[in-house]
Amino acid sequence: MRSKLQWLPRLARIPGMQSRPRKNIEDLEGYTPGEQPEGTDLIKLNTNENPYPPSPRVLAAVRRETASSLRLYPDPVARELRDLAAATYRVRPENVMAGNGSDELLSILMRCYVDEGDCVAYPVPTYTLYETLIAIQGGRSLVFPYPDDFTIPSALHSQSSRVTILCNPNAPSGTLAPLSEIARLARSVSGLLIVDEAYVDFADSDESAIALVKQFPNLVVLRTFSKAFSLAGMRVGLAFGAEEVVRNMVKVKDSYNLCRLSLAAASAALHDMDWMRRNVRRIQRTRETLVRGLRKLGFMVHASQANFVMAQLNGDSLRWLHDGLRERGILVRFFDTPELRSMIRVTVGRPREVQALLRETESLLQGHRLRQRAS
Repeated sequence: MRSKLQWLPRLARIPGMQSRPRKNIEDLEGYTPGEQPEGTDLIKLNTNENPYPPSPRVLAAVRRETASSLRLYPDPVARELRDLAAATYRVRPENVMAGNGSDELLSILMRCYVDEGDCVAYPVPTYTLYETLIAIQGGRSLVFPYPDDFTIPSALHSQSSRVTILCNPNAPSGTLAPLSEIARLARSVSGLLIVDEAYVDFADSDESAIALVKQFPNLVVLRTFSKAFSLAGMRVGLAFGAEEVVRNMVKVKDSYNLCRLSLAAASAALHDMDWMRRNVRRIQRTRETLVRGLRKLGFMVHASQANFVMAQLNGDSLRWLHDGLRERGILVRFFDTPELRSMIRVTVGRPREVQALLRETESLLQGHRLRQRAS
């Protein structure tokens, strides 16, 4: 009897098996997520995960959901979660949609509002997934460089793109635009304005653009449970917008885009906001230590309002620092692009992890400077 593998060459000749993807997909480089190593002995400060566990209520809810109910489909429109989110953030349930992380919600918005050839505007550097999602739709990225202080570029207000995106706090800088500037941007743009608030829970103030959703029908605000709620492994996000926007998004989403475990976990997390806020305060205190330590070592560090900081040194590439830290068991994020090569992004971990990062960075800096002087 012939091996199944021997049939593969014949299958490859079947008409249709040689079909090519759309040209823009074939040319697409694709988004590269941060490294997720298999080992557990590394200090992982590269993907902005919360170093503290989710609420015990979350764990209890997930355990309850692993019983016989797993044989049933989940609620396709996440009614319980939307009701809780509406009550928590003071909107109506009709203004809320739940998704498989804020990334899926971004993808849905692109599919809803971006035709081939349409422009989508956003300031850079920022979250690079935006560029990928726009390219998948066949849209065009219209980018506006941030000034040195990472305030919203003035030219962003005067463009007329189909969609405008603002990551706030911005990634990778961690800088936060005030609510008054978000309102001004919503008034000035002609199309949809998406404000990505994945990290806003870590800000020192409680300002969220969700408060502006009732005022601006062209505004959509995205939130995630991955960061402040410690649920990166569950993949849950929320979109807040006008009822018409939410209705259009629901048309595009997968039938059951969130599993029963994710829905249970997110609902339980909203029932224990105090747990999340306690962890946020711990991260804010450690963030201050990290910023002070990096500045003492000679880095320029923006005042971050996220659970990470961006550290810049001179104008040279910091690949050597990224690689040196990895050899010592510490992962940070390095972006090999012209505007970001002189920087590393460091997630705020537990105090002992941050101290280890600062200690090893100081050691690597000393060695690097000695080599520079010797050459």
